[in-house]
Amino acid sequence: MAGRINDDDVKAVRDAVPIDAVVSEYLQLRNAGGGNLKGLCPFHDEKSPSFQVSPSKGLFHCFGCQEGGDTIAFVMKIDHLSFSETVERLAAQAGITLRYEEGGYNPAHQRGERIRLVEAHKIAAEFYVEQLDGAEAETGRKFLAERGFDQAAAQHFGVGYSPAGWDHLTRYLRGKGFSDKELLLSGLSQEGRRGPIDRFRGRLMWPIRDITGEVVGFGARKLREDDNGPKYLNTPETAIYKKSHVLYGIDLAKKEIARTSRAVVVEGYTDVMACHLAGVTTAIATCGTAFGGDHIKILRRLLMDNATAEVIFTFDGDAAGQKAALRAFEDDQKFAAETSIAITPGGMDPCDLRLAQGDDSVLKLVESRTPLFEFAIRQMVTRHNLETPAGRAAALDEAAPVVAAIKNIAIQHESAVQLAGILGILDTQFVVKRVAQLARWARERGGGRGPAGPGPDRRTPVYDTPPVPQAPTGPALNLRSPAHRTERELLKLALQYPALVSPAFDAYGTDEFTAPPYAAVRHTIMEAGGAESGVEDTPGYLARVRETAPDDAARALVTELAVEAIHARAVDEVYAGEQLVRVRLRAVDRRIADVQGSLARLGNGADPERYTAVANELWVLQQYRQALRNQGAAAL
Repeated sequence: MAGRINDDDVKAVRDAVPIDAVVSEYLQLRNAGGGNLKGLCPFHDEKSPSFQVSPSKGLFHCFGCQEGGDTIAFVMKIDHLSFSETVERLAAQAGITLRYEEGGYNPAHQRGERIRLVEAHKIAAEFYVEQLDGAEAETGRKFLAERGFDQAAAQHFGVGYSPAGWDHLTRYLRGKGFSDKELLLSGLSQEGRRGPIDRFRGRLMWPIRDITGEVVGFGARKLREDDNGPKYLNTPETAIYKKSHVLYGIDLAKKEIARTSRAVVVEGYTDVMACHLAGVTTAIATCGTAFGGDHIKILRRLLMDNATAEVIFTFDGDAAGQKAALRAFEDDQKFAAETSIAITPGGMDPCDLRLAQGDDSVLKLVESRTPLFEFAIRQMVTRHNLETPAGRAAALDEAAPVVAAIKNIAIQHESAVQLAGILGILDTQFVVKRVAQLARWARERGGGRGPAGPGPDRRTPVYDTPPVPQAPTGPALNLRSPAHRTERELLKLALQYPALVSPAFDAYGTDEFTAPPYAAVRHTIMEAGGAESGVEDTPGYLARVRETAPDDAARALVTELAVEAIHARAVDEVYAGEQLVRVRLRAVDRRIADVQGSLARLGNGADPERYTAVANELWVLQQYRQALRNQGAAAL
């Protein structure tokens, strides 16, 4: 059985790997103020960023779906890893050697399955690269050279060669300590008559990396006449490779995509290489499958759905390319970005175009793009004879519902005018009114697709959003309540700036927090050693508080409060003192009301000693309230 990772090593890993660096591998982050960063949540679809990262605290929290936690929790969630697998991966990145309790460390047996499969792919990629230099790989090098790719280009993209023998890689990986079961699970080997054999043999190999740069699969191109397999053979679906979840070249293109808010989608591995070498370094491609919803999610997190974001598809000008473009248009409305299409001349793909006409031709291809919406409309109307009134009417009937699907009225109107021009209908207002009528019918029918169906707008996408987790148990928080707002603000200060509220905060009881979820957080802080214990080491203190939380709901609220911005221009002792006083004053007011009620119930016939004690308590509370009002935090 695998040993438990030493607690000190887990803490060292958590401290060594900055959370913003890890999260930035998956999505674009921008300044959110107060030292925090924001981006589109990778765990649910949203139009505006509600996902925040606090580098100083090592925490993230989404105010939309309530997911939150530290670096380890983020990687566990996004890559579906176990705790130990995540710590092992981050430790490897940070160069930390982990210690295992209850039996020592044996890499071959104690690493998680995903870690092992990724490691096997990394070694396989290095193996294939080495083979490309051998005599047998001459055909592979010739293939690359004929397409304009030299040795430097091959090295940049990690292109390699798989030997033609039955089990060269399989035997090599066995020698590295991998079991036959792991080789079969990885997809690098397959069952032969006498045991595992190589899946890829005698082929040119492209490593397929995920957005973090880890090799998770391969694309293999046939080179030999006697190879009866398909022209391109990809890794089968495995625990680490899902073809609908990866984009070839995303590891190389992601920073430029985020910087320029533009992505160029091409059709093949060599097209990605050609584009990058020609200067179009935002080029990516799918891996043996159509561009779909999961690919869109990857791009949206990088593009951040800003107003200038653009996705450009390149397709051959033949029938298959046009069909692919129309298929992409079906997903167009899942983007908030503008989508365009660049049709390659003469049926050439970007690789052929670069080879025939040079790098500039590839750059010009991308710049000569046409809005995908306009392309789709033109493809629709070409099925009709626009020389006749009946043909124009039929084309209008097919295209108008598509235009009516745009909910942004300004874009809808402009597109309707454009449609009239495409159809050659001189009465532009007739087309505009027809589109508006279809849109109105759709709204009246509850947003359905109407006669042929207005749906969501490109710039106002509608998503199948997962249900939002419920708030912590107890009465619902009312942030319009001054009491709840102040209690929340004080808890945020206690978590984010413990030095500003210590030691006064630690003297506050849970009964001073009227919302049960807030009282639970106050109790959790107390159980974790109090706010004063966080003065010297805030990240470690936050980790303790999160670990001490009694349940997931309390833990999620701790993370949320630790990341949420403080509502003050200057977060200082004065502001902290004001929040301490407000919470204490409301608690004193509540206690005064209780004591006044007790005094009234005692009446004139009450035991004098009991009556005097209650009256004295009331007097003391009233004096304390007056001191708080007059002296502020000095009276605490």
